[in-house]
Amino acid sequence: MADEILVRASGLVKVHPMGGVRAVDGIDFELRKGEAFGFLGPNGAGKSSTMRMIGCVSTPSAGELRIFGLDPATDGARIRARLGVVPQEDTVDTELTVRENLYIYGRYFGLSRARIRERTAGLLEFAQLEDKASEQVGALSGGMRRRLTIARSLINEPEILLLDEPTTGLDPQARHVLWDRLFRLKQEGVTLILTTHYMDEAEQLCDRLVVMDRGRIADEGSPRELIERHSTREVLELRFPPGEQAIRAEKVTDIAERLEVLPDRVLLYVEDGEAALAAVHARGVTPITALVRRATLEDVFLTLTGRTLVD
Repeated sequence: MADEILVRASGLVKVHPMGGVRAVDGIDFELRKGEAFGFLGPNGAGKSSTMRMIGCVSTPSAGELRIFGLDPATDGARIRARLGVVPQEDTVDTELTVRENLYIYGRYFGLSRARIRERTAGLLEFAQLEDKASEQVGALSGGMRRRLTIARSLINEPEILLLDEPTTGLDPQARHVLWDRLFRLKQEGVTLILTTHYMDEAEQLCDRLVVMDRGRIADEGSPRELIERHSTREVLELRFPPGEQAIRAEKVTDIAERLEVLPDRVLLYVEDGEAALAAVHARGVTPITALVRRATLEDVFLTLTGRTLVD
């Protein structure tokens, strides 16, 4: 059932024992079968703490969490048997071959040798690693290792796949290959839960997502819904000589629904970027460069969480 709820959290809280910091501060969300759901947020927002609770490796401090209708506190092993986990850092054994990595991981789940051989053949094809099956993992590129990590996480045929920053550090080609693999998984009915710092990745992969900040959910919705709610249709970016942004911005403030002055440029949030640019020129304001672009999830992210760097 497409509307079947696989994960439900109500008032979920995680307090770290050291220092008593509330990493997750009373959040509510539901994840449906077959969807791709994303957690976005700056460092320290509570994304990883939430993922660890869903993965049954961290116990909630308060609130309610149910996965497959089960309580992680008492049914952690049963839940983990139905999950696949792709950590942020690849943990494959570099001294073993690609095939051996899949075999050993399959044995962790108690799969028979015959079943592992059957699963390995399909996963090597899925990860586009058939011709690398007998090579040591240490000789693989970063993109190949990432694909192996994802293939390994699927050995037990999980119903939910948890992905923590799945494409961090990969080049654009490798990222797009992984996106294609993840889209295939979603088509096959696997529920995806991911964290990412790449806003274009979230727009490509996620049906729904939440933006977290300081342990709470700032907003929730589809990428398109969030953009419509928190931004205009287009953004006009104007660059001026150093130190002149604020002065020039004063002359065009009323052209935009919202205006933001940054150290290197001025952003005008508008419905029609070309019309806004014409209005800017009509005021006698001439930028060094001007760019009209559609509003993106990154605009939403920065609106909800701010531009201040969080350590």
